[in-house]
Amino acid sequence: MLKTIGIESTLTIGAGRAMGKSTIADIARRADVSTATVDRALNGRRGVSASNRHRVLQAAKELGYLPSEGMVPLPSRPTHLEFLIPFGRDSFMRDVADGITKFASTLPLVASCNIIALDGIGPDALIPALEKLSIRTRGVGIITIDHPKTRHEIRRLCESGVRVVTIASDVLSTPRSAYVGVDNRVAGRTAALIMGLMAGASEGSIGLFLGSRAFHGHQEREFGFRALLEDQFPKLSILPAVETGEDSRRSRAAMADLLDASDDLVGVYCVGAGRTGIVEALQSGARKHRPFMIMHELSDSTRSWLVDDLIDVIIDQNGRLVGEQAVIRLLGSIAASTPLLAFKNIEPRIILRENIPSGPVVA
Repeated sequence: MLKTIGIESTLTIGAGRAMGKSTIADIARRADVSTATVDRALNGRRGVSASNRHRVLQAAKELGYLPSEGMVPLPSRPTHLEFLIPFGRDSFMRDVADGITKFASTLPLVASCNIIALDGIGPDALIPALEKLSIRTRGVGIITIDHPKTRHEIRRLCESGVRVVTIASDVLSTPRSAYVGVDNRVAGRTAALIMGLMAGASEGSIGLFLGSRAFHGHQEREFGFRALLEDQFPKLSILPAVETGEDSRRSRAAMADLLDASDDLVGVYCVGAGRTGIVEALQSGARKHRPFMIMHELSDSTRSWLVDDLIDVIIDQNGRLVGEQAVIRLLGSIAASTPLLAFKNIEPRIILRENIPSGPVVA
């Protein structure tokens, strides 16, 4: 089941259009060419010599008209991108898609950008979507599980000359150009350190909720969490992990059982989605003291839960920033002589009740 959300950038750039404070006229003066030449060069039209195209793009970069990310190169002409994202009920995925579409629509070097919503996280959802990619597409961003079939399909896509970046959760042993997201093992260790410090001298059990171990990112968070907690806080014991399948109904039932069965429950770490069900179980429970709660990703829901004292810590990787970086890394991999780019993980943010960002989450 596929749904395509398309944005088409016309790339008809007038003399007054600017990204930041620079204009087409500024670029023309810097490159010592006409505004018509700038327009043709930025839009990938014919009639521009290679030297003039280079001068225009160099001037545009120097003036901040085109995006830059350190030493990431950019393609010489507009290109077509597609992103395959399993939306489900996960607000983080929607934030990623929103960041992609809004950012891509501002870039002259993005000729078109399509978001394909996947009905699922596995190969059964991914493979039909890959078969529907446009022949114009030069770069694809993917959120999927690490599975033999998904690895095979990503290898085939890369071998066809299409650049691929994995987003939020990596797919190892593939020739993808880059992974965009946080270091998930570090994120898990961060959660463990916070949990241990907040527990203090307390002894007891810790609940652990995963969306799915099929997500490499969830595996990494669990591994990092277990490694640090067991090493530095041996008085805290981790209960058997609950895989929710990103389903809030399943997570609610599991959390209710956990509250009933564990008198010594000190804290709960939720690695992925299914968060709403956990909070609903907390609200329905009759415990005098709720466990210390750590979750991932700032959204309207997690923001309100912090304010209402239902959870304590959010470890956030900023979905909109992830989306923007995915676009930049794809453009860079298309322009690079080698498809493999140096990795640069997004730094996670620790958000507490006293430092909740106001307004929408932005980069």
